Formats: sequence, C-alpha cells, structure tokens
Amino acid sequence: MAQRIYLIEDDTALRNELAHLLELAGFTVGACTAHFADAAAQALAQHPDCIVLDLKLPGADGHSICRDLRAQSTVPIIMLTSSESEFDEVMAMNLGADDYVVKPYRPAVLLAHIQALLRRTSPGAPGLVMEHRGVTLNLGDATVGYQDRTAELTRNELRILQTLMKTPGTVVSRSDIMCALWESDAFIDDNTLTVNVNRLRKTLGSLGVPEDFLVTRRGQGYAV
Repeated sequence: MAQRIYLIEDDTALRNELAHLLELAGFTVGACTAHFADAAAQALAQHPDCIVLDLKLPGADGHSICRDLRAQSTVPIIMLTSSESEFDEVMAMNLGADDYVVKPYRPAVLLAHIQALLRRTSPGAPGLVMEHRGVTLNLGDATVGYQDRTAELTRNELRILQTLMKTPGTVVSRSDIMCALWESDAFIDDNTLTVNVNRLRKTLGSLGVPEDFLVTRRGQGYAV
C-alpha cells in the first residue's frame, strides 16, 4: 500500500506542484485547502504516514497545529517556513516537528527530506526490546518504560535512545547521532540535536529515570 503524505499548505501553486511530484514518486496525497484552524483533526482523520506543515497559514498558527498533532499522534512532521529565524526552528522542534525546511525550496529537495524521514522513522521490529539500568526501550511500539511507568516516544527520541542503548557505557559522538537521525551531519544545525536530546531527557524524567542515566560528555557526545 502506498504511503500517504498529508499537506497543510495554503499556497495553491506550491501545494499542487508538490502533490504532483509526490504522486509521481508513488505516494498518495491528501491536503488541507481551507479551514486551517481545524487542520490537525483533518490531517489525523486521513491516517497519514507523514505530514508537511506550513508555519504561516491564514487564520491559524503552524506551531499550534504542530502541538495539536503531537498531542495526539507520533506521525512524522516536516515544518515549512519562509522564516530563517532560529527561534522558529527551535520552537518547531520543541513542539515535536521532526524536520524543518526553509522556503523557497526545490520540490525535489523537499521530496528527498520526506523520503529520508520515512526511512528513518519506519517502525522497529515488533517485540524488539532493549534494556539498560532498568530502562526498557520497546522498538516495536516506540515506548520507553521504567519501573511500572511507560511513555510514548517521538520518532527522534526513539532513534536517539536506540543509538545510545546499542553501546551502553560508551560515548556516542554528536555527529554519529545526527547521522542516525538525519542520515548526515551536514547542514544540520547543532542546536537541533540538543533540542531533541533535551526532549528525551524530559520524557525519561517524567518516568522517574535518574538524571545520570543519559549523560553529556562535553566536547564528545552522549552516553547511557
């Protein structure tokens, strides 16, 4: 079955061009073309495999839509914006976006971002579980557990924790983690990784996992 991409974009020309390119690449495409204030509900009703979300929308705020999506789903989200503001990028990542593309973009480049995001967020093998210091990572259902508590992980949280738990006690460089997340460390804002790691720390902390479970080795990387 073809993977479904849902577009939340008010620019008709851009939306149609991207939809055409995605369909040529073998995807099915849905789109929100009006009533953007209700875009999150419209998107989730389509059960998409990835959502492309414009930050600036008439009558709606992309950050709010991203927050609403992430509150209900772990579907991968790519945020589009005409702003090169670091604040907008950090805000998008903090709210749960998995990738960030600045306009103007070439549709083929955005297609490559979508394909890469889908590759790296494909579900882990069902039932595959990793454990370290009482923390249990279930790759099948993207959850982390500690003692009698469990939390869902975002796609990036899952990949970071999986990468670190593969080699417990060993420092994994920031570059290696970025390659695991984005298949490259080129052109990736270093702060984007920090945002994702801090989000993972917050999730672990909500379960009562000790603060020293995930440690930062300044100038080297991270370890569990």
